[in-house]
Amino acid sequence: MVASDPRFERTIKSAIEFCGVGLHSGAPVSMRLVPAPAGSGIVFRRTDLDNFEIAATGRNVAKVSYATSLMRGSVLISTTEHLLSALIGYGVDNVIVEINNLEVPILDGSSLPYIYAFEETGLKQQRRKREYMRVLKAVEVRESGKFIGIYPGRGYAIDYTIDFPEPIGYETMRVDLAEGDYAKLIAPARTFGFKEDEAMLRNMGLIRGVSDESAIILSRKGVENGPLRFPDEFVRHKVLDLIGDLALAGRRIEGHVVAERAGHAMHTALVQRLLRDRSSWELVHGELVHGGDPVAEHRVEKAAAPLRPVTV
Repeated sequence: MVASDPRFERTIKSAIEFCGVGLHSGAPVSMRLVPAPAGSGIVFRRTDLDNFEIAATGRNVAKVSYATSLMRGSVLISTTEHLLSALIGYGVDNVIVEINNLEVPILDGSSLPYIYAFEETGLKQQRRKREYMRVLKAVEVRESGKFIGIYPGRGYAIDYTIDFPEPIGYETMRVDLAEGDYAKLIAPARTFGFKEDEAMLRNMGLIRGVSDESAIILSRKGVENGPLRFPDEFVRHKVLDLIGDLALAGRRIEGHVVAERAGHAMHTALVQRLLRDRSSWELVHGELVHGGDPVAEHRVEKAAAPLRPVTV
C-alpha cells in the first residue's frame, strides 16, 4: 500500500492504460486513467465524443440492472462499479478516466488488475485534506425480502449477506475498509453467473463480452472454470460491487453498511436516498479509524426463495 498521510487526497503518479472488451456490449474499448488535481473527484471522459465528461456521482446514475451506468445528457458510461471500487478501495481520490467507448472493460471480472496497476505506478499525495461523509442517522432501502441500510459508526464497515441457488447458497462477510485490507480480501473476487442463463441474457443484449477469463461460470454441478480464489468469492464480489456503487456518493463514507440480498439497483438507491436527506450526514476532514462490528441487528429475515445469480 501507499506510505503517505491518509488525511490527504491522492491521485495516481502517472497515466495508466487498459484495453479489453465490455462485459455486456462485447465492444473493444481502450481506457486511460490520468492524474487529476485535488478536489476533482472521479470523472469519466468519452474521448470518442469530443471529450464529453460525466462525473462519478449519484446525480448521474442511469439505468441500473446488471451493471451500474452513468449518464449525462444522452451520453452513457456503463459497468463502472469494478473500477470505482478499486479507486475507493485503494485510496485514489482524484482521477480522469479517458475512455473511447460506452463500457468500462471487464478485464478479469474483478478489481485486481487495477490494484496491480496502482501498485506499479504509485500514488501521489495532494495538499487537500480528504473530506468524508459521516453518517449521522440510519438510512434504509427495503424491497420484498431484500434490504440495505447505512448507520452511524467509526470506519467504513460492511456486513453483506447473499442467498443464491446452489452451488452458491448462503454466504456472509464482514469487512472494514478502514483496516486497509481491500487489495487482499476484496479486489480479487470476480463477477459470476449461471451458464444456463447465458442464452436469455444474450437475447437481452447482455454479456456479449463474457468469457471464461472474465467471470466465474456456474452450473448446477458447480464452478465450470475454477478454481475459486476464495471459498466465499461470491459474497466478496458483492462487497466489491457495493463499494463501487457507494463511491457515487462522491466522497468516502464513515459509517456501517448492512446489506441482505441487495444488488446494484438497491446500492444506488441507497446513495440517492442518502444524498437527498442532508440531515443524515455531515462533512468532516481527517482519517477513517476502524470501529466496532457492523450493525447486524438491522438485517431482514432470510427469504425462502433464493435469487438468481445473474450479477456483475
